[in-house]
Amino acid sequence: MAAEEHIPAWLLALKDSLPVGESYQVIALYVGVILVALLAYAIGRPILERIITSLSCKTRNRWDDYFIQRGAVRDMAMLLPAIILLYGSVLLPYGQTAFRKAVYIWMLVEVVSLISKLIDTSIQIYEESAISRRRPLKGYAQLVKMSIYIVAGIVIFSLIVETSPWALLSGLGALSAILLLIFRETILSFVASVSIASNDLLRKGDWIQMDSFGANGDVVDIALHTVKVQNFDKTITAVPTHKFLDNSFINWRGMQECGGRRIKRAMLIDMSSIRFATHEEIERWTEIRTLTHYIMDKELEIEEANRRANIPPDEHPLNGRRQTNLGIFRAYVRSYLTERSDIDTERMTLMVRQLEPEGDTGLPLEVYCFTRTTNWVEYEGIQSDIFDHLLAALPFFGLRVFQRNALMDRRQKFEDTLL
Repeated sequence: MAAEEHIPAWLLALKDSLPVGESYQVIALYVGVILVALLAYAIGRPILERIITSLSCKTRNRWDDYFIQRGAVRDMAMLLPAIILLYGSVLLPYGQTAFRKAVYIWMLVEVVSLISKLIDTSIQIYEESAISRRRPLKGYAQLVKMSIYIVAGIVIFSLIVETSPWALLSGLGALSAILLLIFRETILSFVASVSIASNDLLRKGDWIQMDSFGANGDVVDIALHTVKVQNFDKTITAVPTHKFLDNSFINWRGMQECGGRRIKRAMLIDMSSIRFATHEEIERWTEIRTLTHYIMDKELEIEEANRRANIPPDEHPLNGRRQTNLGIFRAYVRSYLTERSDIDTERMTLMVRQLEPEGDTGLPLEVYCFTRTTNWVEYEGIQSDIFDHLLAALPFFGLRVFQRNALMDRRQKFEDTLL
């Protein structure tokens, strides 16, 4: 590391004139060089801060402001005493090589720190743009930083052992298995980051649900190793990035982008309350404005079908077709939902259907529709309002909600009357 070729002649002349015969003189020389470096830092840093701050005030972009806020000026100023120590090492009579190694390592650390702050600032600016939600780059930036740290570590180690970095790299082949084990999570996370970005599986701000990790909320950060999810109770769940390829999760982005949220909820109907509708009930239900046309059209359809089958109107209800209170109630639910302005019936599916009964829990009658809002509070209010109305309307159609306790109470009353 002969660096005297680049040393000014006056500094070499000063070296020859310095007395270094006694040990205290050598110590004083070391202390003097270090003090000059510290003095240069103390004087140079405020001047450098003033110059860079004044220049950043003249620009309109925020890039330089963020760069300064991350302490970049301090790293720049630290290079000044390092350069002075590097040149001052020529004056030292002993330990020049070790002293220069330490200075080179110091300068390399400061340069790597500056590059790291530069990358962080660029990512901070990028994340303020709209495209960052669709294409997060923080994971890639962390991978670049990690690569820089590894290269810097190899260079520092090569300086210490006085060998070529390429010789060190060639010797790492035998340790490849160990390196793969050490960087296993990083490799998996990088592959996952590429897959997530290329397939657009996840964006910052997406509402995701991942039950295996207890995550149910908004994505607030996508990094190389972890994805941070802020749950609705304001807790933070950190999910390893590569787990998004190993485990299933729900992304509610499609719901948010379409502008509507699904209502899929069933009422359990007591099957003992389902029966054929009488003529009196049909006349009474015809007075409901939303059912008038449906009932009249349905009656004409049934009369025509029975006439073709030669079934007179006063025949037994089981002969031919007849309307039921549940069928008319289904039509009422559909017409009621259609008239609501907060239910999207133009772009989305609207359906009222019977589901298969499960055991003795009644007949599930499911409402399947979409609201015109994705706001959680508004959505829950609309859903509650719909079922408040429908549950209150059930008795008007002679129907009952299935309740296990209510059924037991009716059985107990029946047994009491027998006794």
